[in-house]
Amino acid sequence: MSALRAADRMRRLLALLPWVAAHEGPTVEEVCERFGLSTDELLRDVELVSMVGVPPYTPGDLFDVVVEEGRVWVHLSPSFDRSFRLTPEEALGLVAAGTTLLALPGADPDGALARGLAKVAATLGIHPEEAIDVRLGTASPPVLARVQDATERHRRLRITYYAHGRDERTEREVDPYRVYVEHGHWYVAGFDHLRGADRVFRVDRILDATVLDEHFEPPDPVPPVEVFEAAVDDPRVVLDLAPEASWVVEAYAVDEVAPGPDGALRVTLPVSARPWLERVLLQLGPRARVVEVRGDDSLARCGPEAAARLLARYSDR
Repeated sequence: MSALRAADRMRRLLALLPWVAAHEGPTVEEVCERFGLSTDELLRDVELVSMVGVPPYTPGDLFDVVVEEGRVWVHLSPSFDRSFRLTPEEALGLVAAGTTLLALPGADPDGALARGLAKVAATLGIHPEEAIDVRLGTASPPVLARVQDATERHRRLRITYYAHGRDERTEREVDPYRVYVEHGHWYVAGFDHLRGADRVFRVDRILDATVLDEHFEPPDPVPPVEVFEAAVDDPRVVLDLAPEASWVVEAYAVDEVAPGPDGALRVTLPVSARPWLERVLLQLGPRARVVEVRGDDSLARCGPEAAARLLARYSDR
């Protein structure tokens, strides 16, 4: 049973269909290799797409996807030949969404989708690569490929992982359930044998990965796992943020947000580990002030103490 979420599967299909249509009957092996699919997964996708179309959903309004004699054919419905009238906002949204698809593995950067987006962007007077910055993390391609391979074949992974919050490296074995993109980063969710529980790992923090021979069966359905979920007994820190530091609310898990004068914010953050809070406070500098610490009084001075260590390190050089 594939652990791919419906949203991930949809994104893959949106990248796969224009590529297959443009290549006029590529082989099943070519499609599977390019998009990291098994033959069974490709056939399930074909079955799904064959039921997709536009109202009134007559046969002529549906996608025509055929697999025969080892090749895949995609014939778009006539509705795709009709010109659409888009507002500037709709056109910009189309370019943004399409640029995201082009960043997915297997998408053709020079194919029909890219050419169509370039025409829409030219009409808007923008260049999609300059006006829209779509990043899917900086994960090592070989490591990402091994993680995807292990996930698709239900093989255990041995990884060397850098835990950013604790500032440490660990060796662990993971049964990967699914690989996905969220907030511009690649993640793999699975069962962590070191912790004995489901965990999420950022792929760009996996320093090395080895696909093992051990086979596992992923749960059905795959349990939802958040990138970070604060525990009730985790310490909390209350910060007063200057207006230019309001990005903290979007970047980190926040328990509470209260508006202050002149665009300032008072936020309550759960603290996963002291090194994480030190890095956040060093990054914010004078744009943040610690108002209160709950659950661990030693955190009250961690910002100045981290800054003093940093200055001492540079002074010794």
